[in-house]
Amino acid sequence: MIRELSILIPAYNLCCVDLVRTLAGQVAALAINYEIIVADDGSTSIEAKTANRAINLISCCRYWERPINVGRAAIRNALARESRFSHLLFIDGDMTVIRPNFIEAYLRVGDNDVVDGGVKICGDSNALRHNLRFRYEKAKEHLHTAERRQASPYSDFHTANFLVRRDIMIAHGFDERFSRYGYEDVAFGKEMKRHGITILHIDNPLGFSSFESNKEFVGKTDESLMTLVDFADELQGFSRLLDLAIRLRRLHLSAFIVAFHKLFGSSIRRNLCGNKPQLALFNIYKTGKLFYLYK
Repeated sequence: MIRELSILIPAYNLCCVDLVRTLAGQVAALAINYEIIVADDGSTSIEAKTANRAINLISCCRYWERPINVGRAAIRNALARESRFSHLLFIDGDMTVIRPNFIEAYLRVGDNDVVDGGVKICGDSNALRHNLRFRYEKAKEHLHTAERRQASPYSDFHTANFLVRRDIMIAHGFDERFSRYGYEDVAFGKEMKRHGITILHIDNPLGFSSFESNKEFVGKTDESLMTLVDFADELQGFSRLLDLAIRLRRLHLSAFIVAFHKLFGSSIRRNLCGNKPQLALFNIYKTGKLFYLYK
């Protein structure tokens, strides 16, 4: 059983006080040494930063304000260097604890290299029926059970909720060239495979219930596609979308897909950003946009 733990939470324009209080309540009841560090990655929201300063009043917890946004990869590496204990539990700041034994379940897994606990999509399906992010994540949820993730442990690794030995994280941290949104988790999975570091997937999810607007989600998608194109040569075999694009290219369909995107991409994007997005168009949009970018 793990006896010491650093819980590390990167945050950007998020209030994490409730999350920290819940985590602190669970871990304080266990006989281990621990710390909780929330690293603010150059947030622009004064309200969020002001609220998060209350974290400093919670025992063994610290709110670390950083003036410049360095991105999802670099902030996690910085948190790892700042940590004190042998095992690191990384949690995204917009996650919610949904199980009373969440921390204990990780401690009982033992001294594995990397452990991915997974995510459960939460929210009212009726109230969120027009939210593209919710509908997209909910439709994919059955693909992300622990059993399905373990079948492809390296390509199905995600950063929202994972445990890692500190020595591994310090030696093989996230690739900080991934400064834009997306795919730093995929690159990390590839790095783990390259060095023979095991990733164990378990059923110990956090809840995901914070869904951005349709316009914001499509914008993040566009940014992630640019990241994918920038690192396409390195991510082959680790991105299903990229592998699909390569197969379609071999079938000499590139010109058709690019022409289709030029004709209809803007109108599809308007639908996806609107009040009643059609989920079926989302994959069509991503594929077309990728081919448009991936010359």
